[in-house]
Amino acid sequence: MRGEPLRTIAAPFVAVGPSGVAIRTRLGHLSADDEEVLRLVGAHLGSLASKDLKRRCADGLEHSADRWAGRKRALTEESSSRWAGSITKATHDQWALARRAQLAHIHSLQAGVRTIAHRLSLPIGEKGKGRAPGGYRSAREWFAKTRRLQVLHDRLRAEQADHAVGRVRIVRGGKRLARMRHHLKAAQLTQAQWRQRWEASRWFVQADGESGKRFGNETIRVTPEGEVSLKLPAPLAHLANAPHGRYTLTGAALFHHRSDEWADHITTNRSVAYRIHYDVQRGRWYLTASWTIPPVKTVPLSHARTGGLIGVDTNADHLAAWRLDEHGNPCGEPRRFFYDLSGTANHSDAQVRHALIRLLHWVERHGLSIAIEDLDFGAEKTREKHGRQKRFRRLISGMPVSKLRARLVSMAAELGITIIAVDPAYTSRWGAQHWQNPALRAWMWVSRSGFGVVRGVGQG
Repeated sequence: MRGEPLRTIAAPFVAVGPSGVAIRTRLGHLSADDEEVLRLVGAHLGSLASKDLKRRCADGLEHSADRWAGRKRALTEESSSRWAGSITKATHDQWALARRAQLAHIHSLQAGVRTIAHRLSLPIGEKGKGRAPGGYRSAREWFAKTRRLQVLHDRLRAEQADHAVGRVRIVRGGKRLARMRHHLKAAQLTQAQWRQRWEASRWFVQADGESGKRFGNETIRVTPEGEVSLKLPAPLAHLANAPHGRYTLTGAALFHHRSDEWADHITTNRSVAYRIHYDVQRGRWYLTASWTIPPVKTVPLSHARTGGLIGVDTNADHLAAWRLDEHGNPCGEPRRFFYDLSGTANHSDAQVRHALIRLLHWVERHGLSIAIEDLDFGAEKTREKHGRQKRFRRLISGMPVSKLRARLVSMAAELGITIIAVDPAYTSRWGAQHWQNPALRAWMWVSRSGFGVVRGVGQG
């Protein structure tokens, strides 16, 4: 590393806790009439949501409050003012998400163009220096990459043109499921099974909460006893089995996780949003409740370091943790909390949760804060940078960095554990140079949290 300029290492900071809560439960013991009503409501409101999203995408950057009000009035005639408000809000959230994804794609294309242009400018076979990749291995690869560069330029110009006029492309139900229609054999689905999934994914049965209204939501209402009722849209009002155009389900919704918090909200008529959705693969209906929580005041960094820290290092198959005293020296032996990310997304998600639970329970016994690398592999996953290193690209792509970080902050907030994010710059290189032991990286970079010079075992 001698003679190479080092980038500025960012200061550590205390991570902010979650701003909302979502819990889910199964809607069991529904009658055939209940399921039929939910399907009709979901299909009707889903059709309205699709039309509203089409209008919002057509408006692009010309969107205004007047156009929003006009869309809401048109939806109110076919549903109700509250359903219309929920649909338009969901539409704006979806459009904004698509814009952020479009901008991220543009940044990715720009990074690819810069990388290819840099490597094409180097002599064939020249090795890379520092973090910069070297030249291409052969004249054949160099020529192929010149064509690749033109393809990326064309894609970048098209995306930038769309972004300039506010044009986004959104598929209600998901692009992956839409493309699956052309690969039914590989997905092991019949056309009828795919159609059922597609229609269920496009249903819309969700209502925003209203503070001051009975049980916190006038459109989808859940009582403390678990009775669920919903206000029917105007064209389906003839299906009502309760006064004021409402339909009450025979099944009950009983929340087991955070049930006390949920009960406190609805008994005091505080806002709670609900979403009803159907899992086609399991053949089950689910109810999700969500509400905002007041921001938790973060503790000062100096206070979070009192008594030491637990340094945590993220790896492809485990979390490595080591306790450090107030001077930054390691205490005892390092701990590893393994997870297996192979298999389905649900299996990987469960593995990450279980590893975090074991880690947090161990940290809670020590009564200390956690320091973890503030990783972001967004620029590292591109094939333009690492070329043929498919194993390495799969390795960093498989690491659940953002999911793990979000879950860790949320779960730690429930236990009152402070999370400190630390810049991971050069830790791999320094660790390989001085310690040759990945388990020591957590100790080495956590010294940046304010311990000053690290002393003790492992100095070079």
